[in-house]
Amino acid sequence: MCIPSSTVDLSTQANLDQIKTTHIHLNWNVDFEKQNLHGNVVLDLVTLIDNVDKIILDTSYLDIKTVTFGEQNLKFQVAERYASLGSALTIDLPKVEKAGTNFQIKIDYATTENCTAVQFLTPKQTLGGKHPYLFSQSEPIHGRAMIPCQDSPSVKLTYSASVKSYLPVVMSALLTGIDEDTDGLKTYHFSQKTTIPSYLIAIAVGNLVGREIGPRSTVWCEPEMVEQAAWEFADTESFVATGEDLLTPYEWGRYDLLVLPPSFPYGGMENPCLTFVTPTLLAGDKSAVNVIAHEISHSWMGNLVTTNSWKHYWLNEGWTVFIERKILGRLYGEATRQFEALSGLKALQESVDLFGKDSPKTVLNPDLRGGADPDDFFSKVPYEKGFNFLYHIEKVVGGPAIFEPYMKAHVEHFASKSISTEEWKEFLFNYMEKTHGPTMIEKLNTIDFNTWINKPGMPPVDPNFDTTLADACINLAKRWNEARESEDLSSFSVKDIENFSAGQKIVFLEKLTDTKPLPHRLIEKMDELYNFTPNHNADLRLRWQQLCLMTSYEPIYPEVVKFITEQGRMKFVRPLYRLLHQAKNGAQLAVDTYLQHKSFYHPIAAQLIEKDIGLVQSL
Repeated sequence: MCIPSSTVDLSTQANLDQIKTTHIHLNWNVDFEKQNLHGNVVLDLVTLIDNVDKIILDTSYLDIKTVTFGEQNLKFQVAERYASLGSALTIDLPKVEKAGTNFQIKIDYATTENCTAVQFLTPKQTLGGKHPYLFSQSEPIHGRAMIPCQDSPSVKLTYSASVKSYLPVVMSALLTGIDEDTDGLKTYHFSQKTTIPSYLIAIAVGNLVGREIGPRSTVWCEPEMVEQAAWEFADTESFVATGEDLLTPYEWGRYDLLVLPPSFPYGGMENPCLTFVTPTLLAGDKSAVNVIAHEISHSWMGNLVTTNSWKHYWLNEGWTVFIERKILGRLYGEATRQFEALSGLKALQESVDLFGKDSPKTVLNPDLRGGADPDDFFSKVPYEKGFNFLYHIEKVVGGPAIFEPYMKAHVEHFASKSISTEEWKEFLFNYMEKTHGPTMIEKLNTIDFNTWINKPGMPPVDPNFDTTLADACINLAKRWNEARESEDLSSFSVKDIENFSAGQKIVFLEKLTDTKPLPHRLIEKMDELYNFTPNHNADLRLRWQQLCLMTSYEPIYPEVVKFITEQGRMKFVRPLYRLLHQAKNGAQLAVDTYLQHKSFYHPIAAQLIEKDIGLVQSL
């Protein structure tokens, strides 16, 4: 089946309309000395039209050695790089006359030092300090830097792998066996039988140990943190079970967690069977585990039902945030869901302010023509604007009693498919009319879908989230804001926040970042009373340090440098680098800090930080 022109993925150079990958098998050798993965990939392909005589695959900084079709060597050409999309690999094929013909090709290749998908860590960059480590991060378009493939979310395939290594290997698939090799190495075998897009193929190798935390869950990490991680993520099964109750049975067999070294650039990555998470979640109080609820929600939204191009990324992330908050609401009450939504709206406002309210980067369905880099569009927009869109639809159609059965039907209808916004909307209308009649269509028609989907800026409708849990935080922030001219600060005390959750403290700080920069004496008094600077919760550290940097409070600069160099999560390092760069006497410190620690950051994060602090021109 050819992909209709209205849903073509603009972030791939592969000939998706002529040929489709159905299975990938990887034969890899992990080489820590050369810092590469080398071996071969076997692609199972099927023709979509008659008379196919070439295969075009996505690659990025790969060393392609040979391409074979059975015993026959095939001619191939690696093109010059095109914008952010890498180098098209064109393979001349003996003409395949009939559509629907299945065949295999094998490509021998190696990754290179410029690979943006795999980060190799020296022993010093790990927690244990004794063994090297590697991990991959392929979303959105970095899979092509690890595997020559049709690197598009519109192509869903199964995969298997045989990986030779002297350190333990984990992947986004089920382990099927381990062979002991004569040279002291082991070969780890994996199989993923549920179809996934290429960006979900993932690997990590290091001094890894596992600790069981539930009937279908193990947490993997370096031994030095396994006890802490097992405790922090002990509630994982309740999240999975609640997701099943809301949607459909869990498809993937295992839900394991891998706690990565600190340079991992994201909060979590929803690699199937094995969610990758940042160690910044190990707050010691389980206050950051909503990220786990988010990644579990991806098991349905993103992994099972997938966007067919990065233009429609909100279908992955907006839906996932919506389900994440449904899970949190079921487990901890509706007030918690509303509180999380309120905090998310603040994060969305910050993204819109950063890009500008008229920026195309604030559109739910952005324009990615001309080789645009999807990484440049990474922000809270698809997450929180997408969530607000679905939240508004839920309210308009009559609330959870109407909307939650539709959520389940959405997953059942689109499971194992890649879809566009148009297909999502068509099914929404069809389902609502069939289930609830024409009056429901009249309700849906009151929604300005075009503005929500295609116009920039904040959502066109005020969500009016319930502020029950936020009121105390908002009121305290108001008191501090009104005290900026006052000499007497005796009305503030330690007791102000003694009953606040970590989330409420964060909202308090968020509200203050909406005001004019505070006088330094207020910052000093606040820290004296509330002891924010030594707090270990990473989200709280971000908000506190943002507040301090906004007023160029120089005593915080060493703490900022410490925070942005001990972890590489982009949610934290990017805004802090930007603010430090803008703060009085901070610009050179930001540049020097980055250049001194550049090798610590993941390549994706490094590219974006360089744009944030002006080392590279942002498009």
